[in-house]
Amino acid sequence: MIILSQAPTDPTFVQNPYAFYHSARQHGDLVYWPEYDMPAAVSLAAVQALLRDRRFGREVPPEQATAGPDHLAPWLSVEAHSLLEAEPPRHTRLRSLVLRAFTSRAITALAPDIERLCHDLIDAFPDAPFDLLDAYCTQVPVITICRLLGVPESMAPQLLDWSHAMVAMYQASRTRQTEDDAARASAAFTAFLNDYVDRRRLDPRDDLITRLIAAEEDGEKLSRDELIATCILLLNAGHEATVHSLGNGVKTLLETGTGAEALTPDRIDATVEEILRYDPPLHMFTRYAYEEVELFGHRFARGDQVALLLGAANRDPSVWSDPDRFDPTRQVQTNTSFGGGLHFCVGAPLARLEMRIALPILFDRCPGLHLTDQPIYSNSYHFHGLQRLMVRV
Repeated sequence: MIILSQAPTDPTFVQNPYAFYHSARQHGDLVYWPEYDMPAAVSLAAVQALLRDRRFGREVPPEQATAGPDHLAPWLSVEAHSLLEAEPPRHTRLRSLVLRAFTSRAITALAPDIERLCHDLIDAFPDAPFDLLDAYCTQVPVITICRLLGVPESMAPQLLDWSHAMVAMYQASRTRQTEDDAARASAAFTAFLNDYVDRRRLDPRDDLITRLIAAEEDGEKLSRDELIATCILLLNAGHEATVHSLGNGVKTLLETGTGAEALTPDRIDATVEEILRYDPPLHMFTRYAYEEVELFGHRFARGDQVALLLGAANRDPSVWSDPDRFDPTRQVQTNTSFGGGLHFCVGAPLARLEMRIALPILFDRCPGLHLTDQPIYSNSYHFHGLQRLMVRV
């Protein structure tokens, strides 16, 4: 396996990681990425195989588990009980509870509220240049997930602050300050939800938090720690990917001049999939090997990690012709933007619904929408989203 060096915080890479991905794919399905000290899967075949292979998983093998530094204790406590970091049977139980709120019927029922929210946000757009990320792309998913969970919408700005601090732990640019901020946010987020859960016990509502409480009380062994961690994960993951997907999508539609005609009712589904393929919100996910495995010419030992480069898989030229071209008329083929296998994103249907609603309304209401500054991606790999999206209507 060839060693291919690339600093994930290098400005050129941050703005365009696809050049590195294309270079890596010339050497096969796997390359060794020394900055992460692990092999990286760069082809669609390799990424999909590793996502679905139960000999690999998210949970740290017990013999490698460590307590972690004291200053990160609040963040580590949340992580330890997170659905995202769990494997069966714990993962099966947690996921089954969460999926009760993410049925197709429940998600479809959110559509009228999302439509009204989009119009309300657009009504408040200023005449001067403004950041569409703050005014629209962030607000749609965070307010929607607040409503789904039953968290007060007035808390949205605070929840965003906590969320940004916590998910920054996954970024290559992570520092000690990042860790301290994540620990403080985790402690505050946990305290808020502990209090909120107690209030919901006394005043049940038709929301996900109430249903999770009911499941806990019905003997399904959802602990208080698991309940809190699940709520935090849904609030964090429930908006983070969609913010980047909407922002990256608007940027691409404006830069390629394919806005309105690509968003008609008969084409919107294909356009959303092409946006997710072309510039996905998450570019890397990792797995641990749970036994000795030989795949794609490499032998993994138990405990070895492997990076799955979702952004690379989505531009595999053996699957998509001319993969660097944004083409909303392209034949839809399964991409890896929401993962796959056991850990396929439970919120994917909601994210797709938000995109299917928010993008056509935006371009219909704002036919003169245009960029006023060159969009710049934030230094947040393995996430891939914009710092800001300055536009004028």
